[in-house]
Amino acid sequence: MSVPTIVTIGKATQDVFLKSASAFDQLEHKGVKYEQLPVGQKLDLDEVVFATGGNVTNAAVTFARQGLHSKYSWCIGSDVASEAILQSLDKEGVDTSGVFQSDDFRASYSVILMLEGGERTILNYKGTMPTADSSELNLSVIDDADWIYVSALNDMDLLERIVSRAAEHGTKVMLNPAGVELKSPEKLKGLLEDVEILTVNKEEAQMIVEGESLEELARHGNHYCPVVIVSDGPNGAIASDGKTIISAGMYEDVPVVDRTGGGDAFGSGFLSYYAQGKSLKESIIFASANSTSVVQQVGAKEGILHKGVALHDMPLTEKDF
Repeated sequence: MSVPTIVTIGKATQDVFLKSASAFDQLEHKGVKYEQLPVGQKLDLDEVVFATGGNVTNAAVTFARQGLHSKYSWCIGSDVASEAILQSLDKEGVDTSGVFQSDDFRASYSVILMLEGGERTILNYKGTMPTADSSELNLSVIDDADWIYVSALNDMDLLERIVSRAAEHGTKVMLNPAGVELKSPEKLKGLLEDVEILTVNKEEAQMIVEGESLEELARHGNHYCPVVIVSDGPNGAIASDGKTIISAGMYEDVPVVDRTGGGDAFGSGFLSYYAQGKSLKESIIFASANSTSVVQQVGAKEGILHKGVALHDMPLTEKDF
């Protein structure tokens, strides 16, 4: 089997992680967790970590580290954050020739206030995003790809344009919808007939289909997509291809340092195996291992696994659909 080509399309982010045991505390009022920072004071930090993020650039690194042909397409600027993102992807071996750079665009920028246990508060500048009508966005990279991985475009028209182009060229789609896409469930369901794999968490799945349990949600999702993955954080995940249902627990019970990128590592980990003809079970095991490794490091990319890593068994059950 030839090495698959996977294209990722979506925003890229410069992430700055701030750690402070003395300044950042998690408080709670009437069930709402929050942080409180005093005005007019200078707060001491224990550590500052610069990294790059963005759902699909995290996925692109998983594909590259697994030895696949990983390509990234988007519009970014010539600002410091954009250059840092491009350099990090180039260093990982991601093909960025489909990226359009111009002073008209700015990369996304996030400042993450880190709390013990991996929870965080994120201050996000979304940057300058291309739209469905942007001629600068290079979608020709879709035409010769085996797969595209799309997440968090926050533009239904652009998502429709991408999915339609993939369908025209026989390119398979893995979709991890978020934000605006989930707020338009009927429009989203209309696109799912051209999506091969849908990956969502439990709350997101319930915005698309009816169901209480992960299995119910996955089964109902299969009415729209051949393969559906529904995750529920530490409670594990379910994957179904309409023939087999895999219920998976946690890969390992590890201390969580930073949850950023854990979901991206799971979805891209699954596709990196599945696109190579691996089984649903094998793909879920690697997805879980990749996500577990990522949440033990600061940043969304640092812990992404490399090709050839040894995997161990994990709690899971397999049954017929």
